[in-house]
Amino acid sequence: MRENKASIELQKPSLALALTPVLLTLAAIGVQIFYFGDFTPHIPLAVGLAITSLVGVKLGFKWKRIEEGVFHVIHVSLPSVSVLICVGMIVGVWIASGTVPSLIYYGLTLLSPAFFLAAAMILCSVVSVSLGTSWGTVGTVGLALMGIGAGFDIPMYWTAGAVVSGAFFGDKVSPLSDTTNLAPAVTGTDIFSHIKNLLPTTIPAMLIALAIYLVAGFSMIDDQTASFERIRSITTALNDNFTISPWLLLPALLVIILAVKRMPPIPSLFAGVLAGGATAMMVQGVGLHEVVTYANYGYSIETGVEAMDSLLNRGGIQSMMWTISLILIALGFGGALEKTRCLETIIQAIMSKVKSFKGVQTSAMLTSFATNLVAGDPYLSIALPGRMYAPTYRGLGYSTLNLSRAIEEGGTLMSPLVPWNAGGAFVISVLGLGIAEGNVENLLYIPLAFACWISPFIGILYSQLGIFSPKATDAERALWKEQNEAVATTEDLGAAAGAAVGTSARLV
Repeated sequence: MRENKASIELQKPSLALALTPVLLTLAAIGVQIFYFGDFTPHIPLAVGLAITSLVGVKLGFKWKRIEEGVFHVIHVSLPSVSVLICVGMIVGVWIASGTVPSLIYYGLTLLSPAFFLAAAMILCSVVSVSLGTSWGTVGTVGLALMGIGAGFDIPMYWTAGAVVSGAFFGDKVSPLSDTTNLAPAVTGTDIFSHIKNLLPTTIPAMLIALAIYLVAGFSMIDDQTASFERIRSITTALNDNFTISPWLLLPALLVIILAVKRMPPIPSLFAGVLAGGATAMMVQGVGLHEVVTYANYGYSIETGVEAMDSLLNRGGIQSMMWTISLILIALGFGGALEKTRCLETIIQAIMSKVKSFKGVQTSAMLTSFATNLVAGDPYLSIALPGRMYAPTYRGLGYSTLNLSRAIEEGGTLMSPLVPWNAGGAFVISVLGLGIAEGNVENLLYIPLAFACWISPFIGILYSQLGIFSPKATDAERALWKEQNEAVATTEDLGAAAGAAVGTSARLV
């Protein structure tokens, strides 16, 4: 039964109350990480979920409704969790099959150390556009690139920064990506116009990042100073323990082909698992039970080379459980914040302070990032601001393509830069950065993922200068009228957010 407007307004928290669970949760995470030196934000997020639930009860929400909000967001995220499970299997099986070792071997023998970081970013971009998934790219090609970087004696955080830059930027502009489809869907635009409007920030950010990685590569290492003894020890260890052949790259090629043919990501990745398992048995002499074990528990080997052992002893479904549990708790927290209308209240407070396109565009991007930071969910960080800010853009006479770009850059690109976010937790786990084990210096991958944070800055600059910020066309206005889309003027910005979630607003 639909609730009336009065009952909904009674349940809406004040700004101070809405901020309470957010600030207390961030404080708990800060204590856990910086005071105790323990990067396991699971319990602080679970405490945040409990605090949010208490706020909801104080507002008159029944636990059943709060529970529905928690499980709704978790349910929406289950396809991503399924991708995580498939990636875990792929990592274990592709190492056993020789696919990952062959990628590392050929990378060490063919790539120039000085160009490695730039090449890593470009390769991850191409693969991510093809696959339509940044996570799949990080877990396959990204893992192999970490091994190549280790061979070149490049710090892990530099390699991880380049991998993240390429993988998440490819995901941002791929028509096969779920987030690239979600952003235009919630803002009322079409996907190809959305991708075209992303290019003015995407291309400069990628070129700037490419230049930085080239300079960094030549500064840290070149062909004359590279440790060829280290490279030779790694390639020898790979040759001694695996059959190395270009044919072993076929499982990876199969996944890319299926993705290009627009097969759904989960069947495509699972096909890669099956292909890798068959290759492991036929080429590497691995038994069926061993393949199943590697898919579940990950690959295990002792090559005698410590750098290789730490890289190759990984993968499997169980290795993903730390990340999956973190994601589920973070998503539950985000779902509770949304259901109790805490996020809505905070966003309305922000929107009430902005009166121009410059302010709205900047606020939309920062709101998307803040949702990533607090709720830990890239999908919520796109969907929630997209719904709430859209009426304001229409009222200002600007195309909602501006909004779809803002939330894509604050959502998709910022996701891997928040360690307790779904994207950040995945990157840390799959690339073996060992943050939970005390290798906190590897969090330097965050500022070194240049493409991810340069693009939002370029977007904000464009909005301040009034360039690459399209106004609404007559066709768009006609579509708004046809679809009865909500439009808010600068005088009722506060009502715009409410309009997007079911309260009243002036229609076209």
